[in-house]
Amino acid sequence: MSILKRSILALATTVVALNANALSAGDLAFTAYNADEDGWSLVTFVDLAANTQFYFSDNEWNGSTFNTGESYHGWNTGGNAITAGTVIRFSKIDTTGLSASLGTLSRVSVSGSTNYGMSADNETVYLYQGSSATAPTTFLAAVSTGAFSSEQGSLSNTGLSIGAGAVKLGNGSDYTEYTGPRNGLANLADYKALVSDAANWTDRGNGSYAALVPDTTAFSVTAVPEPDAAAMVVAGLGLLGFMGRRRLAR
Repeated sequence: MSILKRSILALATTVVALNANALSAGDLAFTAYNADEDGWSLVTFVDLAANTQFYFSDNEWNGSTFNTGESYHGWNTGGNAITAGTVIRFSKIDTTGLSASLGTLSRVSVSGSTNYGMSADNETVYLYQGSSATAPTTFLAAVSTGAFSSEQGSLSNTGLSIGAGAVKLGNGSDYTEYTGPRNGLANLADYKALVSDAANWTDRGNGSYAALVPDTTAFSVTAVPEPDAAAMVVAGLGLLGFMGRRRLAR
């Protein structure tokens, strides 16, 4: 392989790696919330590079900083890349057995709070990246069982809004899950608005749902049919004939 080809390959690899890590608001979204089990699930609409670091917090965001008194968790995607469309489940975050179906979920000790549980009322959970758990740089998704407000957790300066990366559920949501389409659309990005719309979620209300497992079926797209080879040949011959007739007409 020539030096030029190696340089081009290295540049292409670098660009792919950078794109895999350059995430934006709405690139991931919550797909389930379980206040009884104290867990949730989310989907990624983009490929996630191996060993990508994320944070969760249910502390209230006021537009510039987090409040204190609740929890922070760190999630690392692990040694393998995660393919776009994958749904990841996060389980029992209030226990020592907390886990993620992919990667590693762990507690981040910042304020000393041991309030790790999720509430069915007036709770907001954020997913974000940052230099640390308390220093977010890119908010990616949010879910609330109440209202996005200064008292319950704001969307100010997050780049998120209700219906666009943030989903507002109802108070008293012990278990709520997205039950809209997961296949049939042309692009994964087309699911973003659907997942962020609470009208596409099923709210089971008040009950005992600690053992209920969320749907982790991956999101997929409809493949664009490839042109039939014979049809392409006929079309090509027709085009050549048309061009030949034009030349004769001249």
